[in-house]
Amino acid sequence: MTENNTTTRTCCPYCGVGCGVIATRHGDGSVSVAGDPEHPANYGRLCSKGSALGETLSLEDRLLHPEIAGRRAGWDEALDLVADKFTTAIRDHGPDSVAFYVSGQILTEDYYVANKLMKGFIGSANIDTNSRLCMASSVAGHRRAFGADTVPGTYEDLELADLVVLVGSNLAWCHPVLFQRLEAARAANPAMRIVVIDPRETATCALADLHLALAPDTDVALFNGLLAFLAETDALDHAYLANHTRGLDQALAAAGPCDVKRIAAETGLPPQDVALFYTMVARTSKTVTVYSQGVNQSVVGTDKVNAIINTHLATGRIGKPGMGPFSVTGQPNAMGGREVGGLANMLAAHMEIDNPGHRTLVQDFWNSPVMAETPGLKAVDLFKAVKAGRIKALWIMATSPVDSLPDADDVAAALKTCPFVAVSEVTRAADTVPFADVLLPAAAWGEKDGTVTNSERRISRQRRFMDLPGDARPDWWQLADVARRMGFADAFAYRGPAQIFREHAALSAVGNNGRRDFDLGGLADISEDDYDAQPPVQWPQAQKGGSEETRFFGSGGFFTRDGKANLVPTAFKAPEKHGRTYPFTLNTGRIRDQWHTMTRTGMTARLASHIAEPFAEIHPEDAAPLGISAADLVEVKSPFGKVTLRAQLTERVRKGTVFVPMHWTDQFAASARIDTVVAPRTDPVSGQPGSKFTPVSVKRSAMIWHGFAILRQRPRDIPADYWAIARVEDGYRLELAGSGAPDLEDLATRLAGDTGEMLRFHDAASGQLRVAVWQENTLQALIYLGAEPVAVSRGWACGLLAEAAGQPGLRHRVLAGRAPADRPDPGAIVCSCFQVGANQIADAVQAGADSVKAVGTCLKAGTNCGSCRSEIRMLIDTLNQEVAEDADIAKAG
Repeated sequence: MTENNTTTRTCCPYCGVGCGVIATRHGDGSVSVAGDPEHPANYGRLCSKGSALGETLSLEDRLLHPEIAGRRAGWDEALDLVADKFTTAIRDHGPDSVAFYVSGQILTEDYYVANKLMKGFIGSANIDTNSRLCMASSVAGHRRAFGADTVPGTYEDLELADLVVLVGSNLAWCHPVLFQRLEAARAANPAMRIVVIDPRETATCALADLHLALAPDTDVALFNGLLAFLAETDALDHAYLANHTRGLDQALAAAGPCDVKRIAAETGLPPQDVALFYTMVARTSKTVTVYSQGVNQSVVGTDKVNAIINTHLATGRIGKPGMGPFSVTGQPNAMGGREVGGLANMLAAHMEIDNPGHRTLVQDFWNSPVMAETPGLKAVDLFKAVKAGRIKALWIMATSPVDSLPDADDVAAALKTCPFVAVSEVTRAADTVPFADVLLPAAAWGEKDGTVTNSERRISRQRRFMDLPGDARPDWWQLADVARRMGFADAFAYRGPAQIFREHAALSAVGNNGRRDFDLGGLADISEDDYDAQPPVQWPQAQKGGSEETRFFGSGGFFTRDGKANLVPTAFKAPEKHGRTYPFTLNTGRIRDQWHTMTRTGMTARLASHIAEPFAEIHPEDAAPLGISAADLVEVKSPFGKVTLRAQLTERVRKGTVFVPMHWTDQFAASARIDTVVAPRTDPVSGQPGSKFTPVSVKRSAMIWHGFAILRQRPRDIPADYWAIARVEDGYRLELAGSGAPDLEDLATRLAGDTGEMLRFHDAASGQLRVAVWQENTLQALIYLGAEPVAVSRGWACGLLAEAAGQPGLRHRVLAGRAPADRPDPGAIVCSCFQVGANQIADAVQAGADSVKAVGTCLKAGTNCGSCRSEIRMLIDTLNQEVAEDADIAKAG
């Protein structure tokens, strides 16, 4: 600590890796962040998003006061109304007429209070979470196989393995720090092999020895074949199977024989690649299989999970160093939500809602008047019930279902008809806000205090280092206050998060004695001071001082009635065939530098510089017959909705598939909420939507004018059929286009606003209009409009707002749209930390920088957070391949 600076150890609010962060608040109020070198999840590493956390702490668009029907209100009035609406609905229509929809981004203490109120005091299990959308199939698969939702292994297993199989996981972009640990382990152990199983060639493939670009939703066929191969080549662990499992014969019968040609046909893979993969697994005892959303987000997701787990149970490769199946979660506290029972089909502390003994145990512990006896409505069904009029009062917390749920327009329609909707939010710039009858200002990262649990069962403290702004309050406080107003004051008289954590830990130990996996009994009497200072710990923590064993199931000990694991039969069901109307398969996912709906990451220019527009990846051979060229605007449509996106033509996607990122909302684009297109079909076991398999059509969007602008202020209205806006330093960048004949002068004026002196260049023959607006010597707006897409260097233009005022010749250059000779176009930004573009990297490679390290030495790219290193590696490989091909052509000539 230095004078006027305060340093706080906390953890990152993004993905499930759970990185430790050191936040330093400076005397001027600014905050800088660094990775915590002592945190065992990241050992000081941070990704691009984590590195930029200090840039996202603005109060711009913050919700600072409660609001009722659009007017400011006090907490008493707002919470009285919430309590009254819920109480009235329960009295008139029963407890199942109300619901909570919460989030994997609230803290464990928040989750605990929400679950306790709904299940133990309202008496309904209608509490579900956006975590249903990312890991419910893993929960279901774990419970079917292990008898409990137990993650067997640890991050260290990825580093100790000799073979790491990544299934449906773009680890390089979605869990970058874990990918960096894998990179480092590979460098230390060159014999390690890595296999990527994914329909797309993602950035993760840069590290792969083998990429299996299987057809979507055919994972079960691949892993059933692997199970059969292991049996036929005598690679099973018969002692482990006999002592600790049941169901092998049934699982093998469902899998069928290992016919590599048939499996290749079912998966769309070359037979030799299937055979190579099977041989690699059979010969490598220290194998870890990491899986994520490509497995979970499927209508057969639970079967995929169990098909993977079956191969590890059959070989005894589980719960031992460098061995096991490993689910990596998408959200920072999806695991914490699972621990407290924050899903509609679970009780607290990993207990079962359909187990009478568990229900009695929890009810007695809570001393609650009622207890939910049956599972509640899972996310998709919950909002169908809202639309059907069965839900009379709904409380949404820290999530935007009108963006993230499938058939999202139908979700919006449901919210419009719901009699009462309360929304706890940190920002008013969220697409769910307009549907709220009551808005409740919540505490954000840096203002919250509590715990989260990461993908390896590690509980970390998320600590407060900033004052609560305005009237913002923590989620647990809001919930407890409503509970008191509903008549449950004694059970919700919490003074702070430490008291809630103690109760959560104590409940986990009640009636446990090793019968359940989740046990925090050793922390049940933690003091306020010890809670404040609590270092990261892995559960179980049944005794004070913790457990020496950090893995589960190496010697059996499953949480089924007889202690044996279940090999679950998973018969392969071929994906549905597409018709002529919707011939393509839509795959959705994340990009490197954005998070969920961008309410936080969208605030920083650095993160927006990597990818600023919503896009659709399309294979060139699919695009050609449709008349689609690179950078065209295209419409992606299903029976549920449509979006307009920028086309990226790439062979990285399989023919017949289209990839679209999930992040863009109505705050950032005219029509890019991709979940409006996604079908609301769910896995029959887990209830998780199949977000990576929706039949769609693709067509070119005919636009007769196009535009690009940089603006110091965001315009209130953007009169265009297509637009996408993103932050740049000191302002915004805007891409736009339209299908109707525009008045370009009026359009430019509306975009620029009345901000200063306006200079124009209008070429009537070509239909071009260029407008620059100056206030004294400071550029306020630069707008290019025309009949053709605007050919101007985005990298140069996006830096103009931050350039020194009054540079000689700047006014003429900006109207001409030409970068100066000493400012060449950097190309698409690859390294957001140092703003290094693809053209700069290409120049460095051509000048002799032949490795990622050499590029870093030359340009600094990849030397800070490291998130871009896989992309740099792919660029180097592509450039080297082009050089080799040119040489071959020259030889042939």
